[in-house]
Amino acid sequence: MIFALAGNQNCGKTTLFNQLTGSNQHVGNFPGVTVEQKEGTVRKEKDVYVVDLPGIYSLSPYTSEEIVTRDYLLSGKADGVINIVDATNIERNLYLSMQIIELGLPMVIALNMMDEVRANGAAIDIEKLSQELGVPILPISASKDEGVDELVKVAVETVRARRLPARLDFCTGAVHRAIHSIAHMVEDHAAAIGVPPRFAATKLVEGDEPMLARLKLSDNEVDMLCHTVAEMEGEVGTDREAAMADMRYTFIEKLCADTVTKQGESKEHLRSIRIDAVLTHRYFAIPIFIAIMALVFWLTFGVVGAFFSDLLDAGVQGLTALTEQALIDFGTNPVLRSLIIDGVFAGVGSVLSFLPIIVVLFFFLSILEDSGYMARVAFVMDSLLRKIGLSGRSFVPMLIGFGCSVPAIMATRTLSSERDHKMTILLIPFMSCSAKLPIYALFTAAFFPAHGALVMILLYVVGMVLAVLAGLLFKDTLFAGNPVPFVMELPNYRLPSPKSVALLIWDKVKDFLTRAFTVIFVASIVIWVLQTFDVRFNIVADSADSMLAAVGRFIAPVFAPLGFGDWRAATALISGFTMKEAVVSTFAVLVGGGSLNAALAGIFTPLAAFAFLIFTLLYTPCVAAIGAVRRELDSRLAAVGLVFFQTGVAWAAAFAVYQVGRLLGF
Repeated sequence: MIFALAGNQNCGKTTLFNQLTGSNQHVGNFPGVTVEQKEGTVRKEKDVYVVDLPGIYSLSPYTSEEIVTRDYLLSGKADGVINIVDATNIERNLYLSMQIIELGLPMVIALNMMDEVRANGAAIDIEKLSQELGVPILPISASKDEGVDELVKVAVETVRARRLPARLDFCTGAVHRAIHSIAHMVEDHAAAIGVPPRFAATKLVEGDEPMLARLKLSDNEVDMLCHTVAEMEGEVGTDREAAMADMRYTFIEKLCADTVTKQGESKEHLRSIRIDAVLTHRYFAIPIFIAIMALVFWLTFGVVGAFFSDLLDAGVQGLTALTEQALIDFGTNPVLRSLIIDGVFAGVGSVLSFLPIIVVLFFFLSILEDSGYMARVAFVMDSLLRKIGLSGRSFVPMLIGFGCSVPAIMATRTLSSERDHKMTILLIPFMSCSAKLPIYALFTAAFFPAHGALVMILLYVVGMVLAVLAGLLFKDTLFAGNPVPFVMELPNYRLPSPKSVALLIWDKVKDFLTRAFTVIFVASIVIWVLQTFDVRFNIVADSADSMLAAVGRFIAPVFAPLGFGDWRAATALISGFTMKEAVVSTFAVLVGGGSLNAALAGIFTPLAAFAFLIFTLLYTPCVAAIGAVRRELDSRLAAVGLVFFQTGVAWAAAFAVYQVGRLLGF
């Protein structure tokens, strides 16, 4: 038994999915968290599955989310639908419910956030609402796990009994006549493609081109359709889409007037308005956002994160020393001992010590997201993004890009414009992903210990400034045109859920540890082998005579004008193409035992170190991100082009930093 979980954006859909399945999907308090369908098994129910579909406001095929949801609901894969409705905003949410009811599938409505409704002194006559809509309605609070078990029980019973919605007809007057006339005309065509005739008719009345193409009507039938719609438009005095929307909202308004008792504006909404008066202020919004992010970076890299990172680093060093002594006492072969200590422990251990920084950073970012603040930032950024040809909606994928480029690139599917979709994908690599944090932390600790937070802020700002410049370039060349209108729901501010924050942090920790003990583990061994042996696989006394050095020296001249022509720097950058954390592990393996910071001081000057940071900020994304670009753009040429474009920009920026710095005497 498979249930489709459908609802508006930000109505608690992913929260309910987590409660139903025990899944660890991240829940965010801004629209567009779910960008593709996710499936899980319902707890306590054998062979019952639920598919979490992207949040949408209607079943019109205008956005990628609507297309994904609509195609799944029409595919026949779902045995039933759980439609989650935000009880605090019931009028808007029921618009989608009415369209899902027209699909004629077994269905239950989960009336979510009923705890907030009660707290605001409002009331909903659920029994009458259920009778009027013709489907079972269950009051729940997904975030508190209230009513979820009863919802599952009723949903399963509804599907097993094949109880279809008792009411499909919500129209009156001219719209009623048009829908029913067209439904009779297309009945055979609709049956042939497995679509309910009434649903097909409502879509045709709305002017749904994909539905018209699927039905394969004859020319005479298309003429009759056009005549019927024109007659309806003439009678109601408005266009076809407005007529359908007006019909639905007229029904919803009357229904809510009979079943919903409100006690003024909700406390949550009033509180959000007061907070927004400051945080979305016309002049202060952006300075406040910069100040908040500066505080986050200062706490991450200058206080909390740095403290725990130093603590873990000391632990790793202690464990390394104990292991090395144990291997010596055991009489282990020196080559094997070097592999374990100088290869595995140096490579993996050097990366592990930066785990606390990632945990602390995402702790703060998760709080900002779950509270609803990040949705406001997207709203505030709309006017700025429009200057480079994008809308504020592109800010959400870019924001995700600060965590990882792969889900950020996937999140561009939520953009309604193909132009915005492609352009945003090409700008995401300018956002500094979390995989680069170990590189930043290592170099700031080695060369700029007193100004770590400032250097971090500067790196992020440089990435964003160059993204703006690239956007201006793309706007007038590859992607000439105007951005789509920006419509985005601003959710009420809410206290972040400890569970949601913990799940996001655990997800990042798990991903980091998985990569540390797989890709970095293997990369460290490969680097150790290449820098320990020459081309005849004889052990070298000096790593400068190794196979790795030969490759590094071949490439190093390219980076000499940037201030880091050492073969070890070139080698580290090449390994970073697999994953950015590998840059740190490569340096750790190459310099052998002793202090990594001291060894780096022998390779870089402070100015060259900063130029190196600029290059790592901007050069080609990792292999996984390039793969995501190829899949989303369906073009190998675009993916390869992005590699050369990003690397070219990185080289030019690092060259400018180093050469200008030298002229200024740094």
